[in-house]
Amino acid sequence: MMNVQGKQISIVQYILLIHGVQVGVGVLTLPRDVAEKAGTDGWIGIIIGWFIATITSLIIIQIMKKYPNGTILDLLKHYFGKWAAKVGGGILAVYFGLLALYSFITEAMFIQAWVLPRVSIFLLLILLSIPSYLLVRNNIQIIGRYSVVVFLMTIWILVLYVYSFKEGQILNLLPLLKEGWQPVVKTLKISIIIYVGFDIAFYLYPFLEKKENASIGVVIANTITMIAYLIITLGAFVVFSPDEITKFNEPTITVLKVIELTFIERLEIVVFAFYIFVMSTKVLPLMFVSVFSTSWIFGKVDHSKPLFWFLVISVIYVLLFPPSVRMDLILAKEIHRISYLFSYVFPICLWGYVLIHGLMKRRSLN
Repeated sequence: MMNVQGKQISIVQYILLIHGVQVGVGVLTLPRDVAEKAGTDGWIGIIIGWFIATITSLIIIQIMKKYPNGTILDLLKHYFGKWAAKVGGGILAVYFGLLALYSFITEAMFIQAWVLPRVSIFLLLILLSIPSYLLVRNNIQIIGRYSVVVFLMTIWILVLYVYSFKEGQILNLLPLLKEGWQPVVKTLKISIIIYVGFDIAFYLYPFLEKKENASIGVVIANTITMIAYLIITLGAFVVFSPDEITKFNEPTITVLKVIELTFIERLEIVVFAFYIFVMSTKVLPLMFVSVFSTSWIFGKVDHSKPLFWFLVISVIYVLLFPPSVRMDLILAKEIHRISYLFSYVFPICLWGYVLIHGLMKRRSLN
């Protein structure tokens, strides 16, 4: 049984931790990505992706109910034994570590591209590592509080995208399903990957104060993410024509250029400066989960040393292999493939095993 005393998180922190992990740099290119597959009908795929992600999230909660006082690592130990759990923990540590590393580097790349073009990625990663270490070395409760603060501090960004509707043409969205459902189905490869992050519920569940709210919590988290994606995507669709939107690399930022405020000249730069905090709410929990898994494998409570080495390795990696847009696209493609497996296939397979195991155990007792 885990000792969660003094580390418990509220339902609000639980919701915003999951939501924060789901929203990262991918939202900056989302309108273009779905438009390339289904034109202005791409927003429909976001809703379908929400449904699939929510069902999978609820399956994760049902799994964790079987072992409520531990994380997925403790559950694996309970069902498969100590050594199988260590192997599984190592795989999960590597998976979440890769997600954290990719998000960390991509965050630095976007900061360089939009805010500090003359600063090297290597230096940006060093600067980002300092606050990351100070936050992640603590327990998940601290990161949860940080996610709440960032959410409240940046919620006004969505208001800007709602405001952008008046600058566009709502007729760009019509007619619905112009080419039928086939193009919308093609967007599912994108629209289910944008919700990846709900699987940290495997780790958050034992820390939740009122576990009976876990299911509604993941539903609310996924719904907040869906609403944010829909507002941003629809805002870009009504501002740009169906053909024009695919010509922008980051239409989510470009759409802000149509909004004119008398007291701000470059609104998109101000918004992106705040969005850096939003991207950090994706990176930090992923770091925590990765180093937490590493510490669990070696039976350690303190995860500050694995965190330190994770950050050092991240900086060395950037120094040896300077990131580029081409490398980022290749890495993103491979990580997306892995994410399909760990976020969707793994929970369903584990749920099936747990159900069969429980059924066989009841039959043996009878």
